[in-house]
Amino acid sequence: MESNERPRTLSQYKRFQTNDEGRKTFSSIDQIKTEASIERIYDRYEQLAALDATLPKLLRGDHARYLQLSLERLSTAYESLDSSRPWMVYWILNAASILNLRFPHELLDRVVDFLVKCRGKDGGFGGGPGQDPHLATTYAAVNSLCIIGTDRALSAIDRPSLKRFMWSVRESNGAFRMHVGGEVDVRGAYCAISAAKLCSFTPEDEQRLFEGTSGWIAECQTYEGGFGGAPDLEAHGGYSFCAAAALMLLGGENRCDLKALLRWTVNRQMAYEGGFQGRTNKLVDGCYSFWQGALVPIVQGLIARAEGNQSIMNVSLFNRYALQEYVLICCQRPNGGLIDKPGKPADLYHTCYTLSGLAVAQHCETHSPPLVLGDERNEVLPTHPVHNIPPKAALDAYRYFLELDQPGSASEEKHCNGKSADPMDACSENESDRPTSSSHMSSEDSSSNYTSSRASEY
Repeated sequence: MESNERPRTLSQYKRFQTNDEGRKTFSSIDQIKTEASIERIYDRYEQLAALDATLPKLLRGDHARYLQLSLERLSTAYESLDSSRPWMVYWILNAASILNLRFPHELLDRVVDFLVKCRGKDGGFGGGPGQDPHLATTYAAVNSLCIIGTDRALSAIDRPSLKRFMWSVRESNGAFRMHVGGEVDVRGAYCAISAAKLCSFTPEDEQRLFEGTSGWIAECQTYEGGFGGAPDLEAHGGYSFCAAAALMLLGGENRCDLKALLRWTVNRQMAYEGGFQGRTNKLVDGCYSFWQGALVPIVQGLIARAEGNQSIMNVSLFNRYALQEYVLICCQRPNGGLIDKPGKPADLYHTCYTLSGLAVAQHCETHSPPLVLGDERNEVLPTHPVHNIPPKAALDAYRYFLELDQPGSASEEKHCNGKSADPMDACSENESDRPTSSSHMSSEDSSSNYTSSRASEY
């Protein structure tokens, strides 16, 4: 089915630029300044595109070199992120997978060796060797090892100690601290649930570990419809993604106002810039191409599951071309890497999440061919909208750990967990929350890369 969407005539969209009506605020001044910088880029692009029909172009080779060099040696600018080193590994590996860039096996083995050194003696992964375990860096390390996907990489995830670490940061109400004695927010719940699903925790383990979690997540929804980091905090794109993705994996979406969440999310796409903002009355930012862009189909999937109506998934509810325009025209650095917005430097975080948003924009309609702006060579590979790793990597990891639990295996847990072979059947806190096989995000007969690995059916 061919999409009815078409690239925008950018000059016509100037009518959506901010009008402060003569009442300047700090927010309106910053917004107008940002729009002016983007206007210059869009005006130049339209002139160049009149001469070169292949524009815009994904600078694939430049980004690949940037990622390759970063994985081998980081600049001193990253010294302040010493406690986030598994994150940098993950950002590089995931961005590379989206670009279909493959690193040498020897280099990936060194990455695995490094991540093993980050593993805490009491479970979980810290921000570097000898650092205390943290749920965020545990999530990044687990994702990284799943992306590498070799037996050596997956065996570096020690499930028994990982479970003990998760119990050590769990609160009695089902919330999770980011580390022992640390802050409580919805990121912790998402990071724990995501890792547990990829590592194929048993249904019994999940039920005990995440008892009360979906109810606590529901308390984080605000009057706007989005989710804050904790109850009574402002709605935010990153936290809203974490909340919705956690519910997609865990179940319990019936406790939330999903239509209010969808309305809040789609209204975060900026009318002129084409990218997403993270909060109401904030500036566009390349990283929200994923946090908000992936949130749209996730919420659609939650609504489809709650209502038993899969037709909700047959159309995208954000402007996919506009998002690709912002990414490809405004967010690429000519010497490699992607950025927050014009005038900002490239960094690994924005490179990962801006490319992830590009992948979502191209592939989020699972029943249709990819929607690619410009030349077909601009197409990137899909990313899993919930885990943000390659869809096949998610499935392979699940199967790897599931096989360890089969009778006669060399598992660290000498019992069969009785799971089905489908990693997309979420284990919820009670039977009323458990999604059925008819409530998946997309049907199994789709030819999309998402559903070929059943990646969107959690």
